[in-house]
Amino acid sequence: MSIEKAYNSWADQYDSNDNKTRDLDAKATIETLSKYRFTNVLELGCGTGKNTQWLLTKAERIIGLDFSLEMLNHAKRKITDRRVEFKLADLTKEWDIENQFADLVTSSLTLEHIDDLNHIFNQAYQKLSENGIFFISELHPFKQYTGSKAKYKTESGEEELEVYTHHLSDYLDNALRNGFKLLVVNEWFDDKTRNELPRLVTFVFNKRIKK
Repeated sequence: MSIEKAYNSWADQYDSNDNKTRDLDAKATIETLSKYRFTNVLELGCGTGKNTQWLLTKAERIIGLDFSLEMLNHAKRKITDRRVEFKLADLTKEWDIENQFADLVTSSLTLEHIDDLNHIFNQAYQKLSENGIFFISELHPFKQYTGSKAKYKTESGEEELEVYTHHLSDYLDNALRNGFKLLVVNEWFDDKTRNELPRLVTFVFNKRIKK
């Protein structure tokens, strides 16, 4: 099943099924971004608006992009605030967003479905204003090495989605190549003991002005 079809099928249960990765991502997003000020937000892979609702507590305008029409339909029904615009988009192509629109670009649980990270960082740089922030939250590659990937339950069984493994160095190298400086990297665990593999990794990058 294609990624688009899978997320369209997953949309009805995405907010309600048991999903440790989704829930930990929400926690990581809030704890990390609470420390920053932002006005205009570009949200990559906004899905059903699971993080959009919290972003609205700080932002004045949000544009959410996603390639799943059904995910976006759920987001539009759930969030009717005029400060938010949801748009169907293919992130692997040019983003139809004004350059330097955002002072925050977020990407949560999205990049594992995209092969070319260089394109993502290049586009994020263009859409960010001076000193803008790029926040990334992803399934930790250590979890991917053990076979963990995005999946959901259906009537006929468990459906696994097509994913790409991006190593920590892939994020850092592509960020540097496209004019970003790493501000913060953090690993997120399922419990406080930190005795198991981290579930998520988050990055906060700052847009540097190219000379």
